Amino acid sequence: MSETIRDGKYVELTYKVTDRKSGHVLTCVEFPLGYVHGHNEILAPAVHRELEGKRAGDVTEVPIDGNRIFGARDESLVFTDRIENVPEEYRRVGTSILMESDTGRMRSFIVTRMDGETLTVDGNNPLCGREVLFTLEIVTVRDATGDEVRAGGAPAIAPDIDPSTMRPV
Repeated sequence: MSETIRDGKYVELTYKVTDRKSGHVLTCVEFPLGYVHGHNEILAPAVHRELEGKRAGDVTEVPIDGNRIFGARDESLVFTDRIENVPEEYRRVGTSILMESDTGRMRSFIVTRMDGETLTVDGNNPLCGREVLFTLEIVTVRDATGDEVRAGGAPAIAPDIDPSTMRPV
């Protein structure tokens, strides 16, 4: 009998997020993402609740209202500027820019639009104002090791280094 997802279990899954209105896939994670259930909340709490009791091989769909999780869109977080005022390294749609407000608060903005004259950044979460569907496929469920519990998922594996040459082996 296969194990079920509950606190302390190491879980690997793949998922995709689809905009329910347009049907467009917003993101897709095809390489299994690993975490320790109950120790590392990597997805929305509603998704984690839905995973409880599932087994390897199960596929589940979880509808999420982005407004409930991230709040309503705030159009005051959308800025457009002339492209010559924007550093070259930010002139690509999808680029994330970390900015600091006058009060010292950090916020991530994403370049959402660009033409020959202007560039637009948006500080809203990309799921804000959207209803999405998470489709998750559970790949692995097993007891987590002590290292995995401490790391909240698969521990980072350092490269094997030969100290005499200080080069990767």
